[in-house]
Amino acid sequence: MKALVKESPVTKTNGDNGLLERLEAGAVICAEGYLFELERRGYLQAGAFVPEAVLDHPEIVSQMHREFLRAGSDVVEAFTYYGHREKLRLIGKEDKLEPLQKNALALARAAADEFPDAAPLVAGNICNTNIYDPADADTEREVREMFDEQVAWAAEAGVDYVIAETIEFHREAEIALEAIRATGLPAVVTLAVHKPGVLRDDVAPAESCRRLEQAGAAVVGLNCARGPATMTGLLAEIRKAVACPVAALPVPYRTTEDTPTFQSLEDPGCAHLPSEGAFPTALDPFVCNRYEMAAFAREAFDAGVRYLGVCCGGAPHHVRAMAEALGRRVPASRYSPDISKHYALGSDASLKQVNRDYVDEL
Repeated sequence: MKALVKESPVTKTNGDNGLLERLEAGAVICAEGYLFELERRGYLQAGAFVPEAVLDHPEIVSQMHREFLRAGSDVVEAFTYYGHREKLRLIGKEDKLEPLQKNALALARAAADEFPDAAPLVAGNICNTNIYDPADADTEREVREMFDEQVAWAAEAGVDYVIAETIEFHREAEIALEAIRATGLPAVVTLAVHKPGVLRDDVAPAESCRRLEQAGAAVVGLNCARGPATMTGLLAEIRKAVACPVAALPVPYRTTEDTPTFQSLEDPGCAHLPSEGAFPTALDPFVCNRYEMAAFAREAFDAGVRYLGVCCGGAPHHVRAMAEALGRRVPASRYSPDISKHYALGSDASLKQVNRDYVDEL
């Protein structure tokens, strides 16, 4: 196991151009998607999806933070998604819980400190526990204990706010919000809505967000599960139901009315899939391109959504396209496409005509 990152001095920005101030001034972009990107790169196992890279390959996590920041993310989200007690128990590493959480928070802070001019926010993270059961009262206590310990480490690390994401039950979202509010930190609560179009305890997303706002959430909205095409309608309902900022962090996949979630996507044209569905390791044919994500960002912003990002499957080029769609020039914009320089497709006067004449044969 690689050496852990030393904890940086706490340099909180909350209250000094913190989350709410930035949302009042315009959009906040929050890059997620670490889980799938690290799996694709070979540093995380699909199935269990435990962020072991935080301990085994912290340098890779740090590099991903940098790439997302260069692409325009205003936030460094500590990579603690699925780094909770239940997930670590599943792979027999529950004893690694505290070092994983603390190192993820330290990595996020260190990455933010590398970009002093941008002064990115640092966010703690809690997520769906996969143990909550509305028919079992004991699970509510267990969930609260899991959230409390994670939020306490985030607060100790001096994060600017805490994200509770990919929550599938309204009551679990309430428990997450209660745990965050107990620290005095702002809470961003985003829900994952599956095929039925309601949360798993039968609460409509807009109604859940309305209740969460009343309970003190700073930002409410949706993340994960749905792609841009099937998240947009739900976002409109949420925007009407709440006065607080609304969040939208879709997965960058071409979901449809018949397959509204990336878990439901199928690829019948491929004879080599290990299962009927494409999720989670054969989603490549369904990936949205950067222009589709840029269009989503612009349309969502115009519809009143101010907290924007991309979730599982997202990569820095998606984030950069979204940032540029909002009129920003970010560090990675230096390398944004300029097809005028392409040897055959380009229009630069110095290009060889013999190649430009051949373009229809490519």
